[in-house]
Amino acid sequence: MPEFHITHITSYLYEEPINDSANQIMLYPIDDENQQVINHRLKITDNPLVETYKDYYDNTVGSFTNPGIHAALVIDSELTVVTHSRKMPEDFTQQKEQWDLLQQIRYQLPYINFLIPQQFKFLPEVLQVAQSELNREQTPLQVAKALSNYIYQNFEYKAGVTTVETTLDEVWELKSGVCQDFAHLLLVMVRMANIPARYVSGYICPNKNGMRGEGATHAWVEAYIPFYGWLGLDPTNNISVNDKHVRLAVGRNFSDCSPVKGTYKGNARHKLDVSVTVGYEGQNPQEETQMPPTPVFTPFNTEPTNSYRLYMEQQQQQQQ
Repeated sequence: MPEFHITHITSYLYEEPINDSANQIMLYPIDDENQQVINHRLKITDNPLVETYKDYYDNTVGSFTNPGIHAALVIDSELTVVTHSRKMPEDFTQQKEQWDLLQQIRYQLPYINFLIPQQFKFLPEVLQVAQSELNREQTPLQVAKALSNYIYQNFEYKAGVTTVETTLDEVWELKSGVCQDFAHLLLVMVRMANIPARYVSGYICPNKNGMRGEGATHAWVEAYIPFYGWLGLDPTNNISVNDKHVRLAVGRNFSDCSPVKGTYKGNARHKLDVSVTVGYEGQNPQEETQMPPTPVFTPFNTEPTNSYRLYMEQQQQQQQ
């Protein structure tokens, strides 16, 4: 039963003071038989009242507003959580019974919500790959793992070439990205195989084992395996999810699980900085910590940054 101490700091810095910001946070870890929340503390600039509720997928969602004028917003989430090792599904041999069950539940709630396809330009190519990995002589578990392995083998993990606005078409063409991109692609491919799949946001805590996705929020997929339930698959690291992953929220896609999002009044642009640190059992954080210092604003670069298009422009310049 590993115990993790996680600090997740989200900082927004505005070019000019803004007001009337309204924000939604999904920073409340799931508490169930697979992980137990020991302690969770939120610190937010100006100490606003945070109201919480459960959404359709049983995630805890917080919302707060700051009507005053402010030049920065810092959200500091500190938690201690214990995870439990899960029994992995056996490689069932009754392939036909499993596929028949998936056919029966495809129009039932909640599975229907996790089978909705996403349309994009390269969908025919993705479908061709998915069909090449789909063998009805295999079990749904084997197919889902094969699709996760395909992404791991054919896509390069590269931070900074995509953003949350990057489309699946761009990710597919670039063959690079980060965990959120790979999770979205795996969602599409697993759903094409008629296996319900849902997006998961959270953290990866590998204890210096060199897994991809450290130092930021992580994302992976849960596929519904007949006679077992929801199994996490991490295409970024090509592993089945067990006790090294901490779950924050589940949903149809990133939009359902975004850790922080909001809006505000004002014409100012903003900068976003996110940091995640993980401590392990025996490395307890101090009982009281101060609000992180407000970052110092520096002028915006007028050139596009951190985007697929900028990366492609750089690649083209190198080839000339």
